[in-house]
Amino acid sequence: MNDSTAPRWPRPYWRQPGENVLLQFYVFGGFARDLAIPAGRYDSRGLPEGVELKRFQNAVLRDWEGYPLAGALGEVLREESPEVYEAARRAPEVLVIRGELADPDSLDYLRDTLGVIAGLLDVGGGAVLDPQILSLFAAEDWRRRYLVPGGAPPRNHVLILRREEEDAAGRSRINTRGMRKFGRPDLDLRHVPDTALDRAGALCEQLVELMMLGADFVDGQRLEVEGLATALAVQRGIDEAEFGHAYVALRWP
Repeated sequence: MNDSTAPRWPRPYWRQPGENVLLQFYVFGGFARDLAIPAGRYDSRGLPEGVELKRFQNAVLRDWEGYPLAGALGEVLREESPEVYEAARRAPEVLVIRGELADPDSLDYLRDTLGVIAGLLDVGGGAVLDPQILSLFAAEDWRRRYLVPGGAPPRNHVLILRREEEDAAGRSRINTRGMRKFGRPDLDLRHVPDTALDRAGALCEQLVELMMLGADFVDGQRLEVEGLATALAVQRGIDEAEFGHAYVALRWP
């Protein structure tokens, strides 16, 4: 496909590179020996440089220590989507899409990668796993979520979680998973009162969209939030155990 024929997915708030983008997806199914991926029908130019597709027999990949349908992640996936989980587990093959690239000034890399996944679903793929958002999709569910004209809403690309603060009754933490797909830290809104959960959730979605479109935040920056008398101070850090990469913490007043 000629580059000029594919619609651009711009990042109007991008100013300079953040951390590297990490893409990782698993497509379970049965595929022809000579794999021809009709990605062009989805405005994709193929996988971006630095991202590779590898093909495995599912029975062989199950012996890998990091097999995504096993362990803690596997338990989560089986509980949330038992039928899709079982279909993925029984699929003869797994196509693994994985790689890193320098944080770019457009989301064309994401458009191209999603187009490849869509093409794989047309030629034998039955389920897609996005481990960064702890989600396993049947083919039709994935299509409905991501094959949206102009690109799926930012909220569809991330997981937003809530849990109670251990040391403060009536307070919660709201955080994201999946922002590394955009070369941006995950968000961690801390000490949110139960009365402000809707407002904090909306703020989280707004920040996800800004960061997906290129915005970033520096340590110590203060964010003014409508309705709050006190600005939220940005605290940046890296937590491999919690997020697997960088995070931005904001403590609710």
